[in-house]
Amino acid sequence: MRSLKRANSARCSTLLVLGGLAALLCSLVRNSRTPCLVEVGTAAVDPDVLFNVVFWCLVLACASLKVATRERSSARAESRPMRESEPTRDMLLLRRRFLPVFWFFKMADWLQGPYFYDVYISKVIDGEPATTDLVARFFLTGFVSSALMGALIGRLVDGRGRKAGSLAFTAFYALSALSTRANSLPLLYAGRVAGGIGTSLLFSAPEAWFVGEHQRGGFDSQWLSDTFGLAYIGDSIVAISAGQFAGLVAAQGGPSAPFMLSLLFLACGAMVVLATWRENTAATATSGVASVDPKDRGVSIADAWRHIVADPRILCVGAVQALFEGAMYIFVLQWPPAVIGVLPGQDVPFGKVFSCLMASCMVGSSVFGPFTRIQPVEKAAAGMLLVAAVAMGIATNWSGSLPCVLTSFFLFEACVGFYFPAMGTLRSKYLPDSHRGVMMAMIRIPENIIVVTVMLTIQGLGLQGSLACSTAALALAFLAMLRLCTLKGRAGGALA
Repeated sequence: MRSLKRANSARCSTLLVLGGLAALLCSLVRNSRTPCLVEVGTAAVDPDVLFNVVFWCLVLACASLKVATRERSSARAESRPMRESEPTRDMLLLRRRFLPVFWFFKMADWLQGPYFYDVYISKVIDGEPATTDLVARFFLTGFVSSALMGALIGRLVDGRGRKAGSLAFTAFYALSALSTRANSLPLLYAGRVAGGIGTSLLFSAPEAWFVGEHQRGGFDSQWLSDTFGLAYIGDSIVAISAGQFAGLVAAQGGPSAPFMLSLLFLACGAMVVLATWRENTAATATSGVASVDPKDRGVSIADAWRHIVADPRILCVGAVQALFEGAMYIFVLQWPPAVIGVLPGQDVPFGKVFSCLMASCMVGSSVFGPFTRIQPVEKAAAGMLLVAAVAMGIATNWSGSLPCVLTSFFLFEACVGFYFPAMGTLRSKYLPDSHRGVMMAMIRIPENIIVVTVMLTIQGLGLQGSLACSTAALALAFLAMLRLCTLKGRAGGALA
């Protein structure tokens, strides 16, 4: 009873914090005449102060959620039969092998993001300074290479090994980072191709390795969901830290310095993989939930495609991923101009806004575990997608309103934090391990097509048009998830 009271108290404090944050943002009804201040009620507040307050409110909300979750877990553990806890030690050992590698790899990825534009716009090629159009072409090159090579990479990951694929990621990402030191156009394009290949490996090999080991060990599926939730809570902290590290080293060594720093984390991740991971492939990671027929051991793109079209649940999972992540990448490109639009003539503290977005993401990851313990992950994800679509719709229709834009963006980022562990759980549930890597890579092809299409038409779409595309994609993702909810009880797929 005492634990329940503490958990209820923590939940109440979380609601109070979130309510206070909403009230704070809703009080921002107009910009001050003072160019570097924003009016909060009747007081003028520096945007730096505003976003600092928002950031710490979000951190407090996340901490309260973690306290509530821990109290509930403790109360549940006290009443749980001992036999249900038997796999815990082995599962924790697997988690300790996976999570540090995941966070090292994500740190390397996050370090390169904030200064992507700066590092390329600062180039002087053949005596001419780089242009915005050239930077856009570099950006698109990475997406196109990921789309074109993704399916083949997934096949190699499943056939040759997920450990080998994770090590290959570090090599390709290191080459991409090193290329930012060059002023040669062919080398810069080659670096972006390597970066696109590395991105495909990052989003397929480590997760496929972990799920394969989890299934080989025969662990309870709830431990898988818990691990994904923990991974993406940590990912939000890593992203916030990466932004701070990137700013510090860039101030000393220029815009390519964060890329050089990422090499350290790539090396650390590679060393942990070499020291602690055993190899698994589609043919070996077969004990536990999923089973692989010997004829499926020769993984091919055609085989994976036949599995996808034969099981509508896999199609739904793929559609949700492609649509949501396509909308997310459009948002990544459009939130800076959107914030500039609601703070005209002011010095926008992008680093602090980014920290607030990542803190919102951490809140979303924190609520994933509690939600999925009381309802199926499919229903929880459907609710999240509905909230995300509504939030983006508000930002689209009220793009000139500071409180609407900020509240909607922070709410959407909370949905992003919920989405990643939810999608990791859904992929582990519905994608057969025999074709997991190649399927994950194939799903990224339509996602990349969505992003590239919007990027190529962004001048005509404008800010509102781009956000409207995100809203439409999120609404379609919600419908696909509703369809999955009606199909989840059918036989077939990975768990048949």
